[in-house]
Amino acid sequence: MSGVGTGVTPPTPARAYLVWGVALLSYVVAVFHRASLGVAAVDAQERFSAGASAVSLFLVLQLAVYAGLQIPVGVALDRLGSRRLILAGAVTMAAGQLVLALAEDVPTAVAARVLVGAGDAMTFISVLRVVSFWFPGPVIPLITQLTGILGQLGSVLAAYPLVALLHGTSWEVTFLGAAATGLLVAVLVLVALRDAPGGTVRGPAVGLADLRATLLDTWREPGTRIGLYTHLVTQFSGTVFALLWGYPFLVVGQGLSPGTAAGLLTLLVLVGMGVGPLLGRLCGRWPLRRSVLVFSILGATAAVWTVVLAWPGRAPLPLLVVLVVVLGTNGPGSMIGFDYARTENPAERLGSASGVVNVGGFVASLLTILAIGAVLDLLTPGTSTDYDLGAFRAAFAVQYVFWAIGLVGVLRHRRELRARLARDGVVLAPLHTAVRARLRGGSAYSS
Repeated sequence: MSGVGTGVTPPTPARAYLVWGVALLSYVVAVFHRASLGVAAVDAQERFSAGASAVSLFLVLQLAVYAGLQIPVGVALDRLGSRRLILAGAVTMAAGQLVLALAEDVPTAVAARVLVGAGDAMTFISVLRVVSFWFPGPVIPLITQLTGILGQLGSVLAAYPLVALLHGTSWEVTFLGAAATGLLVAVLVLVALRDAPGGTVRGPAVGLADLRATLLDTWREPGTRIGLYTHLVTQFSGTVFALLWGYPFLVVGQGLSPGTAAGLLTLLVLVGMGVGPLLGRLCGRWPLRRSVLVFSILGATAAVWTVVLAWPGRAPLPLLVVLVVVLGTNGPGSMIGFDYARTENPAERLGSASGVVNVGGFVASLLTILAIGAVLDLLTPGTSTDYDLGAFRAAFAVQYVFWAIGLVGVLRHRRELRARLARDGVVLAPLHTAVRARLRGGSAYSS
């Protein structure tokens, strides 16, 4: 997608950053809508007289809609442009929050979160499309990384202003305010956002037959599949914690105050904002060693969770801080999956490849969310205040299943990629040898 608009004089930086700022704001608000139920999970169970499985269903369906719409939205994006899809997404999410504000039963609340998921699905890849049209190729990776990082400020808005409003007013006022925020963003998008600089030439719309062939070629590419499993294995634990089960785990399971729990969730976001640029630089400097970063993030995440879950009694606050810091690396780590898709697919397949990659982490997240809720309800029937620490430990242990699946997938497709490199005459040196060679200014591989 970095080649879109080739031959057109790059726009002035001020104009480009202004357009990107509007698009970025729409993504920040989308993340705010996405995270709003997680910090209100306990209140939702009381309002709807629902157990953990029912509240899990809210978010599971939301994420299922998000994941299921990635490829269809990509097709619509090529035909309709970013402005229309971001606008449609903002209005759809606002409608979802309006329905949730007025909902009094579980089916209505589920329908509300489905609307939020549908609108959310239209936003992120549309914002990336804006970046690809408005910025020159060398700048696109940095702006893309910043988009993902700064978009997580929406989680901060959910953790503090939304929680304060919820505790200070009522459920109805809180989510009506969220709906109004979405509508304000829609107006701003309508007024200020443009798909591309004037004079940009777009490619022809892709036909159905061509689309099927492209998707098949995309899936056959090992780089796409290692991207999918990378996204899966690095993203889901942090996403599950931030979106729904982290707050109840910290408050009910670990006995922290709501303010302390909200602070830890904010720390998770801030860590991600700091780690993202570092991972981007490392991927650029060591493009053939990206799997080392993936395994490091996976190993650290599984190890810290193991210590927390095995700790006798409630974990001390410093250990929970370490857990949150490590989980903060999950989101930026999942972006490595998109980098695999970008470098291993031709430009005409980048959209479909990114859509496939984006499915991995969200499918794992929604299955984990559902499984955690089911285990909690099985072990501790009743309301959220009845959950004990033992139930939370058993529930969060389901993560090991998805870590194993992701690890096997990354290892398998990394082997395929390295076999292809070997056929091309590129042989990777051992990591310690490559590091010493890089420090001396030499090559990290032989050919």
